[in-house]
Amino acid sequence: MSRLRIFDETRPQAPLTMIDEHAAIARELGVVGVRFERWAANRPIAPGAAQDEVIAAYRTDVDRLMREEGYQSVDVISLRPDHPERTALRQKFLSEHTHSEDEVRFFVAGAGQFTLHIDGKVYDVLCEAGDLIGVPDGTRHWFDMSEAPYFVAIRLFTNKDGWVANYTGSDIAQGFPRMQPIAASD
Repeated sequence: MSRLRIFDETRPQAPLTMIDEHAAIARELGVVGVRFERWAANRPIAPGAAQDEVIAAYRTDVDRLMREEGYQSVDVISLRPDHPERTALRQKFLSEHTHSEDEVRFFVAGAGQFTLHIDGKVYDVLCEAGDLIGVPDGTRHWFDMSEAPYFVAIRLFTNKDGWVANYTGSDIAQGFPRMQPIAASD
């Protein structure tokens, strides 16, 4: 189940608020400029489907976002608990950083935890299958996929070079809860 926990940036041990109802999460994140939507496939997707098949199943929503926001490219990333570079990949995302473009992810399967640092608060968003999150450019954040990552996600970019992080140098991410592993299901 999708979840939003909001913390004071100085108190990582006790959330101020916890929300697990999708529309309420979307409203709360919308206040700080973060897009949070639910998408449904327009056709079945077989486990292990090719990138083109995955994108085709969500083509209507992908095209809508590309039109609305000017995204130039789309791809699919997939990570499983047995990936040989999972630890190094996880470390790459765990430190607070920003991007010069929006970070947009739609979770086709599995889950990931985006944590946003905005105006003295920390917004910890557990995204699961069916969730789209759009983190605006310049937003301080980090991402966790747990020690045993499992997700398939569609990514949209304005920069054709894809994901480029600008690390803030802050250690704030180290004090906040990490994502717990979820069970992979094909």
